[in-house]
This record gives sequence, C-alpha cells and structure tokens, in this order.
Amino acid sequence: MTRREEWNRVLALELEQWAAKPWPQLLHDLADGNVAYEVAHDSKTYQVEADLLENTSEYLHVSVAVDDGSLPESIRPASKSFICRQTN
Repeated sequence: MTRREEWNRVLALELEQWAAKPWPQLLHDLADGNVAYEVAHDSKTYQVEADLLENTSEYLHVSVAVDDGSLPESIRPASKSFICRQTN
C-alpha cells in the first residue's frame, strides 16, 4: 500500500468520526477553529487536523486532513471536507 493510500484509509476513519458528530458537538470541538492531534493505526502515527471552514446559521463546513509528517509529501496531506446541516 502506498503512503497516500494509507493516508486515505486513515482519513476515511477520521472523517467518519467527525461527520458523525451532531452540530453542537462540532461547534464545541472546533471552538478555536482548528484541532490538531495524532492517531495510531497499524503501528504507525499520523497527524490529523480538523478545521472549521464555515460557520453559518444553516450549516458548518469542516475539513479533515491526514499525513504522516514526512516531507515533502506532507506538504499536501490527504484531505476532505463535509457539511453538517443545522437541524431544528
């Protein structure tokens, strides 16, 4: 498996966890606009960054990025974003 494929596999897991959170929890977790942390998968460590891109009255737009800290590859991490709509 290539490095990029590993990153994408970890990204899918992290994205699933972030996207499963309800609106209030996302706002709380991303109160500073950005969260960075490390996770371990298959005995390897990866950096994860979640960013609040947009906060409107109708939705939150969140980006999640993953890399392993290796340069120069980590300059362009694997990333995806999702929309969490406000439910009334």
